[in-house]
Parts: sequence; structure tokens; C-alpha cells
Amino acid sequence: MTMEQTSISFDKACIFGAGAIGGWMGAALARAGCQLSAVARGAALQALRTQGLTLVHGEQREHFALRAEQDPAALGVQDLVIISVKAPGMPDVAEHIAPLIGPQTVVLTAMNGVPWWFLQGGVDASVRGRQLKAVDPEGRIAQAIPLGQVLGSVVHASCSNDAPGVVRRHFGNSLILGEPLATGPCQPPTPRLAALAQLLQRGGIEAKVSDNIQRDAWYKLWGNMTVNPVSALTGATSDRILGDDLVRGLITRVMLEAKEIGARIGLPINESPEDRHAVTLKLGAFKTSMLQDVEAGKPVELDALVGAVREMGQLCGVDTPFTDALLGLARLQARQKGLMA
Repeated sequence: MTMEQTSISFDKACIFGAGAIGGWMGAALARAGCQLSAVARGAALQALRTQGLTLVHGEQREHFALRAEQDPAALGVQDLVIISVKAPGMPDVAEHIAPLIGPQTVVLTAMNGVPWWFLQGGVDASVRGRQLKAVDPEGRIAQAIPLGQVLGSVVHASCSNDAPGVVRRHFGNSLILGEPLATGPCQPPTPRLAALAQLLQRGGIEAKVSDNIQRDAWYKLWGNMTVNPVSALTGATSDRILGDDLVRGLITRVMLEAKEIGARIGLPINESPEDRHAVTLKLGAFKTSMLQDVEAGKPVELDALVGAVREMGQLCGVDTPFTDALLGLARLQARQKGLMA
């Protein structure tokens, strides 16, 4: 798709949640010439203030200067705010993000699972406009972040933190961008969407524009809503999970339930679970992000990855016994470890 140059600029950009994915995106923004800042706390805040941001890929190390603050009010209104926290951190973001957002600020979400805006566009009219209690139970996120200023994204990059402020990119370098309120496939990209894609491309990320960001988010979720919680329960890497016939069968049943939900809400998937298993197996043995969180004693993203799917099943009349069982077991484990309320 050819995108015309626009007059929109993102001179001031802030990363809210400067972890692995936030750091990867922040590096691209700095390369593209943005005045970069970050909202961080603890060891990450100290490292970013004293050492800046470091991105490692293979033998290459790049260093970028930025301003890091714990209080968003110290940074003021931004042209672009990227939210790259895990889903359990969103209530805290909602409480503190206001000083960063002006009338023209674009807020880009770069998160796993189902975001709070998921049913506001790009889905069937039967569920469009519904609030997902699994991810925004009291509507506080929707109240804090103006929906008309939000862009969504789907990340296709594997990154981790070698240390606070030091991000390592393993594989993948692409990002899909889209308008959460878009309702038709024939609409051209909005000026802000085109401008942001161009900015990220200048910074070295393979940024693509989608005419339905919900579809792309749903397809990614279809693969990781199962392997993630199973890995958290078992401690196993992806290859061992899919190499066990019984576990693979359970995962297939959950994916078939999600596939039926997608068909009913206007997000059909034309592949079979076995097609997706083959893709996952090609990635080799890896620890999912949820397993890494469990091992690190961090809150897990079960509501955004599995709970929201179950809720959408209830909204469109799809029974989800296998999804329910997986969610119940993984939730019980997380609560026993103090990783989930």
C-alpha cells in the first residue's frame, strides 16, 4: 500500500512501560528523530536515567538517550504515547496517563491479548460497542483514554530484557497498525495511521497498516491464548507442549471454540488448529511470556488472553467448556502463587 506524505508529525514520543517491547519501539522512535521519553519506575527508571536505552540484536548494540520520569506530569503533553505494559498494569496506566494526553495526542497500544477497545469497531454489529469486563471491569480505562485518539497494534517481534534498560531483540521485527474504530475493509488509512507507519519504518521497524486491527489481534491471540497458560501450568517449553498428544488435543479443542467465536463476531479464521501448530513448532523450543512471568513472580495476563475470549463466547452464545477448564486451572494456579487477584 502506498501512503502519501502527511503533515502530521510525532516530535515528542513517550513510552509508558519501557520493558522489552516498549524499549524495542522506543529505539525505533529515537532512530527516526523523535524526542523520546519514558515513564518508568524502580530499577528501570534508574537505569534509563543513568545509562539511557540500549538495544541489542546479534552482535550489534545501539544506545539511545531519553528522558525517564516516574511521574507523567513531569513530561507533559506528548504527540505520541505508546502503552506497552502487560494487561494487569493497565489500571495503573489509566490512573496516571492524563498529563501526557492533549487534544491531538495519539495513543498507540502495543499489548498482548484483547485490549479494552476490542469490540468498539471491526467486529459484527451484534457485539460492537460492548464493554469487556474481563479487561476493563469498571470502564476506567475507557474513561481515562479517549477512544478517538487510540491506535491499535499487533507486535510480531520477540524481545527480552538482558537488564533494566537493556533490550535484546531475538527474532521478528514487524508491527501491524490499525484504527480500532474502523468498520470497513475499503477505507484508506487515516492520515495519522499513515504518518505513524512511515515514522516507524524510518526507525527500522517493518510497520504495516491493517484495515481491521481486530482481525489481526484475534489471529495472533488464537495461537497464544492456549500455549501461554499451558506453559504457565506445566513449566514446559512450546515444543514439549505441542509434542504431547493429549495436551495438543486439549489445545486444539480450545482453539476450535475460539474459532467459532471469531466466526460469530465477524473475525473468521480460515486455518485449522493443526495449521497453526505447525507454525508454532517452526519457532523451536521457547518459553512463553506467561511462563516467564510466572517464573519471575509477576502478574499474569490471563484475563486479556483467555478470560476475554470466554466472555465473548458468552456474548455470542458459544459454549466454551475447554476454554473454561483451561482458564480455571491457570487462574487457580496464579492465585495460589499470588500472581492474580
